[in-house]
Amino acid sequence: MIKKAIGAGILAGLVLFAIFQHFNKVEEPEAIEASQAATGIDAGMLAPDFTIKNLDGKEVSLKDYRGKKVMLNFWATWCPPCKEEMPAMEKIYEEKSSEFEILAVNLDPQNNVAGFVNDNKLTFPVLLDQNGQTQQTYAIISIPTTFIIDENGIILKKQIGSLTYKQMQELLK
Repeated sequence: MIKKAIGAGILAGLVLFAIFQHFNKVEEPEAIEASQAATGIDAGMLAPDFTIKNLDGKEVSLKDYRGKKVMLNFWATWCPPCKEEMPAMEKIYEEKSSEFEILAVNLDPQNNVAGFVNDNKLTFPVLLDQNGQTQQTYAIISIPTTFIIDENGIILKKQIGSLTYKQMQELLK
């Protein structure tokens, strides 16, 4: 008799657990294709659009630059390789800004980004990824990371690590 009562109790518990699981289902996130999971955003793909603010608080969207080649750079003020490539980025921007645009997406907006920009006399647009959404969209896991995007919004090249002036010239041909 006791065995039957224990068995019935376990069975009732399992039924209640199944009912609870059924009504409290959490939606599974959509699967990421294996190629994206391994490499993230890469050459040949359409560059995902984003809208974030610049240092003046004005919203800037990547789609606003369609028709112009874009060098999209992800960086942080504390990153030594990022700091190392900034003078080269400024130099190439001064020389060829009529041919392409640089969008430098800063990933540590809680720091004094404006001070960094002023100290380094940077004139290209610096954007602030306040909530990390753009970093997440582009699957940035190492900085600096730079994308060269053509006039149609297609990523031509993805470069992880700092670039020299000469490398930038080659990528932007």
